[in-house]
Amino acid sequence: MRRVYMDANATTPLLPEVLDAMRPYFIEHFGNASSIHQQGQHARAAVEHARAAVAALINCRPAEIVFTSGGTESDNLALFGLVQPGDHLITSSIEHHAVLHAAEKLRDRGAEVTFLPVSSEGVIDPGDVRRAIQPNTRLISVMMANNETGAIQPVSEIGRIATEADIYFHTDAVQAAGKLPIDVQTLRCDLLSISGHKMHAPQGTGILYVRRGTRLEPLFFGGSHERQRRAGTENLPGIVGLGKAAEIARTALVDGTMDRVATLRNRLEEGVLAEVESAGVNGIGAPRVSNTTNIYFEDLEGEALVIALDLKGLSVSGGSACASGATEPSHVLTAMGLSPAKARASVRFSLTKQTTEDDIDFALGIIPAAARRLRELAPVNAGTLG
Repeated sequence: MRRVYMDANATTPLLPEVLDAMRPYFIEHFGNASSIHQQGQHARAAVEHARAAVAALINCRPAEIVFTSGGTESDNLALFGLVQPGDHLITSSIEHHAVLHAAEKLRDRGAEVTFLPVSSEGVIDPGDVRRAIQPNTRLISVMMANNETGAIQPVSEIGRIATEADIYFHTDAVQAAGKLPIDVQTLRCDLLSISGHKMHAPQGTGILYVRRGTRLEPLFFGGSHERQRRAGTENLPGIVGLGKAAEIARTALVDGTMDRVATLRNRLEEGVLAEVESAGVNGIGAPRVSNTTNIYFEDLEGEALVIALDLKGLSVSGGSACASGATEPSHVLTAMGLSPAKARASVRFSLTKQTTEDDIDFALGIIPAAARRLRELAPVNAGTLG
């Protein structure tokens, strides 16, 4: 059976060039980057080359890049590394759980936390950020692009607000890296998180950008790795892969690749809406990353459609992969004002750089029929999804 993958916001496959770059560092060049012998120094050179490649992707100094195990660790390091009991944290109601749950834990430990609302399009109002600032506000953390809807947040405006108020600003750029140009100088952020496996690097890799002069309390204690910001022997093959993926992502931002992906996403979106009654796009009015659409199908369960499409060879998602199996509706969609039923009727389609016109044809050939079949099998009273 042919299989088509449209769940890139959950994870992406390694690009062949990334695997080729990593391969020698599993067996031939296996040294510990902290060792002073030849093998160790060869490993150190590879790590620093990758560090420079990631720094170039976001326009920062290589020394400001901290390698981590992924987006979750990077988000946790940013929040727990700065916010202490008695401090105030501002974040949004649509953050990834790596930020939301960290914020809740900080609240349990004595910090104050403000969870800001979003519009019906899933976008935060910078004015709400300004109004939420208190004398003890230590950190503002707002994602750059939402993982479920793709909605791009006004992080440049929020960065200006944070700078004017002399408050640290962190942005989770996991779903933006490789899809949007990122310049930490323009954003005025102090910390920024990236996860490798969302941009065709291996799972278990990531970075936290830490602006020079920002003092973080580390999460791990041991060696003096990563300038004492993240103890633990570096994941050499993974870091090399992340560096190569960053180089490829930087090229894709200027060679038309992401414009092509956006055209494919729009064709998929328009085709579904033309063929499926009572369907619509969540957050359609907001600026979105080029690869993501979140579509609701009234009078059916989104998870049932995900399973039906999977049986036909199309891999999509009901929302964040981290919430797989959850019975609660998406916190992102309900924060946008969707009813629980409508949130559960929503499906996310997220394309990769490798998605083709034929893949879109394949998807459009099965989605309408699958939706109609599910409605025939499990009719629901009209109006229940308002």
